[in-house]
Amino acid sequence: MPTLMPSNQLIWLFAIVICVLLGLALLRAFFDKWFPLRKYLYRKKDFLMTRGEHQFFDILEEVVGNKYYLFPQIQLSTILDHKAKGQSWMGAFMHINQKSVDYVICDKNYIKPLLAIELDDKSHERADRQERDVEVERILNGAGLPLLRVPERDSYDKVKLSQEIDQKILK
Repeated sequence: MPTLMPSNQLIWLFAIVICVLLGLALLRAFFDKWFPLRKYLYRKKDFLMTRGEHQFFDILEEVVGNKYYLFPQIQLSTILDHKAKGQSWMGAFMHINQKSVDYVICDKNYIKPLLAIELDDKSHERADRQERDVEVERILNGAGLPLLRVPERDSYDKVKLSQEIDQKILK
């Protein structure tokens, strides 16, 4: 049969718990006053895209501007639904939230994503970036959104680019 604590021990235990809780509350108040939560500072970027990305954007606008909408610098969480049955929604969201594609082409009626485009500049030669590229391609493929990878160049064949885009969209 379990033995009960004497009442004076219960009073002491209760007093200790109250003191610890008060101490934690005072400690938090002290830290909040002297060390407030960091307020991060930001500044507006001068440019949304790199020079190469902007030049390619202008070419894409020429190639698809009449048929489709073109959006630059799109987070995967904007174009993909992470709420699949049987998986952690938060985990799935966190996995795609910090990944983006350079451009997304959407139809003009519903602004439905039709094609993602990556402009492969020198940064895509790094091993960490190549791993990321493989994962983004896997994710987009699994979601049914085609991806067109275009190596960065000084000039682009607009007719060929238009054909590649139409081919990817019409698959």
